[in-house]
Amino acid sequence: MSLVSVNDTITIALSVTDRHASASWYEQMFGFETLFHADEAGWSEIQTNTKGVTLGLGEHTEPAPGNCVPVFGVSDLDSSRAVLESAGVQFDGPTDVVEGMVKTATLYDLDKNALMIAQDLTGG
Repeated sequence: MSLVSVNDTITIALSVTDRHASASWYEQMFGFETLFHADEAGWSEIQTNTKGVTLGLGEHTEPAPGNCVPVFGVSDLDSSRAVLESAGVQFDGPTDVVEGMVKTATLYDLDKNALMIAQDLTGG
């Protein structure tokens, strides 16, 4: 039995210098489809050819090479976080909220690999 119930989506978050150029590259190289560019949040999402799996492109001036963070969808981030914290899971700061879009929290596994949980706030 798991402490937190994740849904059937996963976003693989990547740090990039130019989200629009990267989205075009993934479209051309792999036939993926850009779902949206949220310029105000510095974020873009691309649908892969695998159902429920998207790439999230976070724009950074100097992205960390090899930076890749799996983001697991949850229906209620606050309660999921509380359960994980009570089990001793370490989080990296407070929950981030982009109103009307998403709520996210970064956490670490036993080997200090970064993971995220995310709650969709779009109502979709």
